[in-house]
Amino acid sequence: MINIDAFRVVNDFPKQGIKFYDITTLMNNADTLKEAFEELLGAAKAVKPEVIVAMETRGYFFGPSLALALGVPFVPIRKKGKLPYNTYSQEYQLEYGVDSIEIHEDAMAEGKRVLVFDDILATGGTASAAIELVKNFKPASIDLLFIMEITALNGIKRLSGATSVASLLSI
Repeated sequence: MINIDAFRVVNDFPKQGIKFYDITTLMNNADTLKEAFEELLGAAKAVKPEVIVAMETRGYFFGPSLALALGVPFVPIRKKGKLPYNTYSQEYQLEYGVDSIEIHEDAMAEGKRVLVFDDILATGGTASAAIELVKNFKPASIDLLFIMEITALNGIKRLSGATSVASLLSI
């Protein structure tokens, strides 16, 4: 079971007052990396996704590998202006500002069971925006999976469009 000791905590990043949980330390140890991946894969299998969607950038650390292991397509969500084709765009509020994310308009077929993956659920802004982007494809379901949830920020309350929300670790 992954625990909080696998993460480096960086205070005042990316700005004053933010406590940043760095998952790169989790990946620096092969045993911890394997354990995290196997736990994520088990959680992903449980929802039987037909598409894995992950958010830039830290979602890409595990999203494509989960898709390969499950034999399903991988769809990236990127920051505004980074995708080279027609996109759907969604603005959202971060704990430290405003941002926008995009997905290609032809990223997936309608009616699929979609699993959205990201590293950490904090305020829920990015995940909520991802749900709105995925809704453009009229999915059969939208499940969310995170490595960690910071429960004090109550981000889960913003994810009403999700069929289910799971995290390996809650702090």
